[in-house]
Amino acid sequence: MKKIEQLYTSCLAQGAYYIQSKGEAAIIDPLRETDIYLKMAEENGATIKYIFETHFHADFVSGHLDLAKKTGAKIIYGPLAKTEFEKYDAVDGEEFALGDLKIKVLHTPGHTPECSCFLLFDEEGKEHCIFTGDTLFIGDVGRPDLAQKGADLTIEDLAGWLYDSLRNKIMLLPDDIIVYPAHGAGSACGKNMSSDTWSTLGEQKKNNYALRADMTKEEFISEVTDGLAEPPQYFSKNAALNKNGYGSIDEVMEKGVKALSLRSFEMLAEQDDVIILDVRDKGQFVQGFIPNSIFIGLDGSFAPWVGALIEDIQQKIILVAPEGKEAETVKRLARVGYDNALGYLEGGFKNWVDAGKEIDRIETISTDTFIEVCNRSKPLIVDVRKPGEHETTHIEEAELFPLDFINQNHLPKSSETGETLYMHCRSGYRSTVAASILKSRGFHKMINVHGVFDDIKESNVPVSGSCPSLIK
Repeated sequence: MKKIEQLYTSCLAQGAYYIQSKGEAAIIDPLRETDIYLKMAEENGATIKYIFETHFHADFVSGHLDLAKKTGAKIIYGPLAKTEFEKYDAVDGEEFALGDLKIKVLHTPGHTPECSCFLLFDEEGKEHCIFTGDTLFIGDVGRPDLAQKGADLTIEDLAGWLYDSLRNKIMLLPDDIIVYPAHGAGSACGKNMSSDTWSTLGEQKKNNYALRADMTKEEFISEVTDGLAEPPQYFSKNAALNKNGYGSIDEVMEKGVKALSLRSFEMLAEQDDVIILDVRDKGQFVQGFIPNSIFIGLDGSFAPWVGALIEDIQQKIILVAPEGKEAETVKRLARVGYDNALGYLEGGFKNWVDAGKEIDRIETISTDTFIEVCNRSKPLIVDVRKPGEHETTHIEEAELFPLDFINQNHLPKSSETGETLYMHCRSGYRSTVAASILKSRGFHKMINVHGVFDDIKESNVPVSGSCPSLIK
């Protein structure tokens, strides 16, 4: 009897896969931490035989190296995957036996040159499902602009390869096979992925714009390359780690999950090359935090925001975390290659307060209060959402200052007036992150808005659709 399980991690919108037959298991696109896969194999009385990688992931550090060391499993990539570590180089069409199952390699370049999909045949030899990595998503396909930098390729070259891969390899398969992608909605590896985490190929042929039967290659290239946002700055760094190697996750955890006394924490915080990262709830953070702390809460898309906003992947980090969440924080940092956590404040923020230390705050108001302010005056409003969100609906005269690009745009343009800025996003998470960064840079004349943006839209505050960007 076969076992196929999708292990979906919402923070990264990432799907890894566990496959088992007759005591043999394979893992596809594992996350950095290995315990979950080892535990599954042990509980099911299986030995992990293979670790299949669909490509060099850019949005997370894969667990292939640590998992191979701990299990002796063979790391398998498809053609064109050149690495600094030992692996098995599969050829297009090669098959691997896993108990009563077979897994066939389909080289599908386009998202990256080395991209491959893995087609699984069941016990009767029938095509059962395909693990498509970043080649085919539910409702979308992989963006073709992540691998062309530094290579003698254009985005159009890769998009053309992707067109051929989809039509000559994947779309020829039976309509009833299950499609298991590496990502879903929220990932920056595509443009408009569905929130569904699996589908059938037949459904994708009907509903995925990129699989239209009458679509020419020229049309495909144009549509797939249109409107691509700049990828997060950490993507190229994670891809390099996955290609060249990285340190042991166990050593990263041992170093990072270390309680720091108040004095030790203060001494580290005084160093210019160390940042304080506060991962508590946004509501707790704005009420009081250690001066110069950066807020990125665990309850949001924590790891992607860390990767987008902390530019140095070797950055030394000390943590202020909720009690019991210290190890989780270090693990989620390591998922995107931030391996230099040096420990956490023992006793958390309460320890700091109880010691009578100085604290800082961010003035924060509800959406109801914000609506009242807008009704009696014309405040300077800063929208830190993504450009696409702003274009769809925004408060009239609000300045667009996307959190994603805060390091390129040191301060909002409207800060030059000297007036207080009102900062908002969709719920208050991103505006709190932005406010903490601006405060750490010495800017304090701002009020943070917490609440649901839909409440503002439904009020009498003027909102509109598309308007020119005011990014400084």
